[in-house]
Amino acid sequence: MKRGAVRRNATAHAFFMPFLAVFVIGIVAPLAYAINLSLYQEKMIGGTTFTGLDNYRKAIQDSLFHAGLERVAVFFAVQVPLMLGLALLAALAIDSGRLRAPGVFRIGIFVPYAVPGVVAALMWGYIYGDRFGLAGEIEDLLGVDLPDFLSSGWMLASIGNVVTWSYVGYNMLIFYAALRAIPDELYEAAEMDGAGRIRQAWSIKLPALRPALLLATIFSVIGTFQLFNEPSVLQFMAPGVVTTNYTPNMYAFNLAFDGRQFNYSAAIAVLLGLTTVVVAYTVQLVTSRRERLL
Repeated sequence: MKRGAVRRNATAHAFFMPFLAVFVIGIVAPLAYAINLSLYQEKMIGGTTFTGLDNYRKAIQDSLFHAGLERVAVFFAVQVPLMLGLALLAALAIDSGRLRAPGVFRIGIFVPYAVPGVVAALMWGYIYGDRFGLAGEIEDLLGVDLPDFLSSGWMLASIGNVVTWSYVGYNMLIFYAALRAIPDELYEAAEMDGAGRIRQAWSIKLPALRPALLLATIFSVIGTFQLFNEPSVLQFMAPGVVTTNYTPNMYAFNLAFDGRQFNYSAAIAVLLGLTTVVVAYTVQLVTSRRERLL
């Protein structure tokens, strides 16, 4: 029995070690390096010196970093509920069985996710252009004045439109997979009790979708705070609107590669990661408490 237990443990560790190696090399090591880098400061006189938490104190008081965080917070509060709501409606429509070609509908919604983020931002950027894009052509054709989608007042909404267009299909598949996992016996019991389609969706489908909604929300939190591709591409079309600190990710990138402030950029990145973890954990905590109350 001891030999069997040792053999089983060795087999389990053999399967686990490849994942552990990738996890350490791909996540733990870069994170440890970033934290270590953030504790130093490179000076013109004296070289690289240990400064402890000075970079973090500076980042906490940095108004440019605060502005980027506030911008992505507004983006999360508006764009994520809209995106997940559209994905939920699409998943419910496909699962209802009333669409004539559900496979075509499903693929059509998912196709934008297959488009690289840079390509999607370029495409929509040219659509937004009032002088060189589709918006400008519509203005000339119909003789109407459309909003300047690349202006400061519309830029965040324009980026949100690109992200929503790209990720509705991805979240729709998560919800649809959760819906397909619901046992048919529940629907049969509901029909015997006289529940209609709307009642079944409210009492069976939506409660079953809570874990999938939580997962999609956490993914959206991570994606929101990592927002980089879309504003970086649109910056070339509206450089006066999208600044180098438009999002925290852009701010850290420009500090490192344009300002050569690698240590301070590492501190910004670590704080951004901690903020993402706190927000994601808060979402999970609030959701679990609501489930307990229900």
